[in-house]
Amino acid sequence: MKTFWIIKGIKFTMLAAIAITAFTYVVMMLWNWLMPAIFEVTAITFIQALGILVLSKIIFGFGHGGGGHWGKRSHYMKGKMEERLKHMSPEEREKFRSEWKQRCGGWKHDDWVSVKKEDIEKSSA
Repeated sequence: MKTFWIIKGIKFTMLAAIAITAFTYVVMMLWNWLMPAIFEVTAITFIQALGILVLSKIIFGFGHGGGGHWGKRSHYMKGKMEERLKHMSPEEREKFRSEWKQRCGGWKHDDWVSVKKEDIEKSSA
């Protein structure tokens, strides 16, 4: 099981390196195509394009403003899962939890799976 995660980590690292290289190349090509013609500036190197990419990420943020769309989706999915768990019997909930823990290798936080008794009683009342 440990080798699976090591291989998955290596694949992720390689994919991230390829993506960063591709984005940097696109920034460099667009800069060298547009900026000299529009503003009469000099062409840039790959390393300078990487610097521009990093600087723009620092200035404008990583993603959609610190959560943005994905934060909303996560909140939506949590609500959907809680709603689904409300309609399960305690045995079904425990079976569901154990199946997902087995699939995902366990969680540090089980918050999204736990449904408080008060919430279940409020929804049924």
